[in-house]
Amino acid sequence: MSDDLIYMTATEALRRFADRSLSPLELLDAQIARAEAVRDPVNAFTDCYFDEAREAARAAADRWARGTPKGALDGLTVAAKDESHIAGKRTTYGSLITRDFVPEETSVNNERILAEGGIVHARTTTPEFSCGAVTWSRLWGVTRNPWNPDYTPGGSSGGSAAALAAGMTTLATGSDIGGSIRIPSSCCGLVGYKPPYGRNPDDAPFNLDFYCHTGPLARSVSDAILLQNVMCGPSPRDIATLYPKLVLPADYPDLKGWRIALSMDLGSYTVTEEVQANTRAAAQIFRDLGATVDEIDIGWGDEVQRACWAHLSHVLGGSLAGLLAEHGDQMTAYCRDFATRSRDSTVAQFVEALEIANAAYARLGPLLETYNVLICPTTALPAVPADYDQSTLEIDGTPVRPELGWTLTTPFNMLSRCPVLQVPTGFGKSGVPTGMQIVGPTYRDATVFQAAMAFERAVGGWYGSGAARPAL
Repeated sequence: MSDDLIYMTATEALRRFADRSLSPLELLDAQIARAEAVRDPVNAFTDCYFDEAREAARAAADRWARGTPKGALDGLTVAAKDESHIAGKRTTYGSLITRDFVPEETSVNNERILAEGGIVHARTTTPEFSCGAVTWSRLWGVTRNPWNPDYTPGGSSGGSAAALAAGMTTLATGSDIGGSIRIPSSCCGLVGYKPPYGRNPDDAPFNLDFYCHTGPLARSVSDAILLQNVMCGPSPRDIATLYPKLVLPADYPDLKGWRIALSMDLGSYTVTEEVQANTRAAAQIFRDLGATVDEIDIGWGDEVQRACWAHLSHVLGGSLAGLLAEHGDQMTAYCRDFATRSRDSTVAQFVEALEIANAAYARLGPLLETYNVLICPTTALPAVPADYDQSTLEIDGTPVRPELGWTLTTPFNMLSRCPVLQVPTGFGKSGVPTGMQIVGPTYRDATVFQAAMAFERAVGGWYGSGAARPAL
């Protein structure tokens, strides 16, 4: 198989479908061959629908031959995280408890992808009930980072990220309640987007949790825009979705005259020197593009991490606590621990978390009136081990919160109306990628894409040649 084929961007594939120099079936077959070749050690897919996908690819090829594509994604593979629904196909949530659950209704995002001609050829692995920043479960085993299999691809959308990094799919979906799109996108060297709350629909009941978002993962900024434009928009099935639908442009002006704020630690994180070095190099690229970059004190302290954990314990942990009595023995240790500790969460702590969120935005909001965007690392170290149990963690000798203390993402779930785009910044000495978050003012999605597009052009993109791809 040709690596150039399996790593082709979605936008290039669509151009070649149109001029008939590439068939959707040819691309799909190459990705299936890749998926089968790297099933071990990557282990990014749960259920696969390869025969159905081939039928869909043949139909897409016929439509392109007639000049009548079905929609914006016609013939492109989209790997769907195994927590969203497709009617008649099981959704396991990475758990032994729900391994036989078959939904009767398709999630709005998947419905939109299929309606635009996207081909869901496989589901992607996730930690049990998406309650981890790593991706392993008792049901599906350990998912590993294609850049270095000793390390995690991140979580909870780790299978989606690993599949993209390994060349097993063209696009992928994810969800993000504490960083679950941005963390794996950073660990695997991808573009990942957490849109503002309400921009994209989600499934009940977490559509009503403002920490929770759905969004795209991709290997280029243009590909992320393509999938985001399909996923976003109001839905009568989700009261939180925003009207009208926002369509992101494909092209943006340069960054001359921009002001960019840089925070290396968001006030309370311990960040390794290799991540800091890559972030500073990324900041210099913005300066070279004509922007001013100022390192600032964001004015946050340990209370922000505490508030984030209090919210997640109360809502996500609380949703799992009811499973303990009947199914506790089937849970992973990290899921059981999360559910058990949620029992100690109080209403007072939940309200305090809201108060801290308001205080944190009282610092960030005015900052984003002075600066176009804020940039900061996505993770404090490139990645943790693939089988990390989320029990204890130190960074440079400093103990940190084991679940999310190595990720700088969750504060922007707390401040969920800010759009946040993750882009790669380089590699750690382990060979695992590092990443940077681009945080925009509330509901100004195009701002972060403008910054990311300029950055991508300056660095020449990612995955463009053999040296920029995992050695699988």
